[in-house]
Amino acid sequence: MSHRLTQAQLDAHWMAYTGNRQFKKDPRIITSAAGNYYTDSDGRKIFDGLSGLWTCGLGHSNPAINEAVAQQVKTLDYSPAFQFGHEKSFLLAERITEFMPKGLNRIFFTGSGSESVDTALKVARAYWRKKGMGTKTKFIGRAKGYHGAGISGFSVGGIPANRTLYGQGLESYHLPHTQVPGSEFSKGMAEQGKERADDLLNLIMMHDASNIAAVIVEPMSGSAGVIVPPKGYLQRLREICDQHNILLIFDEVITAFGRMGAKTGAEAFGVTPDVITMAKQVTNGVIPMGAVAFKQEIYDTFMDNGGPDYMLEIPHGYTYSAHPIACAAALASLDEIKKQGLIERVNSMSSSWENSVHQLKEASPMITDIRNYGFAAGITIAPIDGEPAKRPFQIAMAMWDKGYYVRYGADTIQLAPPFTTEQSEIDSLINALGETIKQQN
Repeated sequence: MSHRLTQAQLDAHWMAYTGNRQFKKDPRIITSAAGNYYTDSDGRKIFDGLSGLWTCGLGHSNPAINEAVAQQVKTLDYSPAFQFGHEKSFLLAERITEFMPKGLNRIFFTGSGSESVDTALKVARAYWRKKGMGTKTKFIGRAKGYHGAGISGFSVGGIPANRTLYGQGLESYHLPHTQVPGSEFSKGMAEQGKERADDLLNLIMMHDASNIAAVIVEPMSGSAGVIVPPKGYLQRLREICDQHNILLIFDEVITAFGRMGAKTGAEAFGVTPDVITMAKQVTNGVIPMGAVAFKQEIYDTFMDNGGPDYMLEIPHGYTYSAHPIACAAALASLDEIKKQGLIERVNSMSSSWENSVHQLKEASPMITDIRNYGFAAGITIAPIDGEPAKRPFQIAMAMWDKGYYVRYGADTIQLAPPFTTEQSEIDSLINALGETIKQQN
């Protein structure tokens, strides 16, 4: 492969979520991106089958976002995040509420999805203290859930490989995942699995609702391999949380702003939580940014119990909260999503995406499950004994060699093409993946 990096330069970078030893023997270097394609250091065009990291639904190098960022750099490159403001943060907060379910109309800005989750969990604990219920400190996540790389995120997350190395985290407990026998190869939401929401009742019985601050789940679990909620499952979680005075948090870092063919996963699945975390698509991946949407009653509780009006209602935030350049990128990104009708486009193309993805079932007995919703799909690959992640890695590397970027994780291959993808590109991606999996036999 052609690149100009020395071995010393390669070694200096401790890469995130990467097999560093393997990568530095055979680097995969991306040099540019435009539309739905990357270009690597050999000049090859690579179809972006994961929208960056679930981030770039508009495709790459969008002119409107580029121009907004360029103008903002010239005008106001940074503004202090505490005690002072700039106009675009308020414009963006209001714009985000247009995408949120009714009532989630108070927006707190962060720098990433991990920070958004940390913010949501901290506010949940503080909220109950403000309400005079300070014993409500425990959290409930879900097996196979991913909630970022911070200590709070791995604590409520349920992917073993992301937890075991780090020891004790926050006090949290986990619901079972919803991949139940009989749900394999379901198209969209499975009929089986709703009953697993009732496991929340067992956890409440064990720990008592007076000690539980919040339940946090992804409406659709992305990083674990596109695990779609069964019919009625999220509604049942909502009912139980309401009955037992527990906050329900949806981690929508992947699902917000169009991926599900709706404004949010909450809208797609018809359930409104108390809190929504978001990041990724909000700026189309151009610059780091996250946010959390809270229902007004949570915000009002802090305002009504904040002491003198010059005092901080909550001592929390980040140096880069509501960064001016990120706000400019986000405003342009959300404008483009609406202007191009991309949420409607994803919704209208979801059925053809679903049919294309499920054709892979015939490619190989190595495929043991396929799941899909909106513009996302996960394919489970039968493991090699003792090495469940090896085949997905080999498949992803072979796809890269053929000119396609897909994500591998644990025993899955994950797909999430840009919202701007054409049917011909879907066909090319799926055909290449089917051939690659066959070759693994």
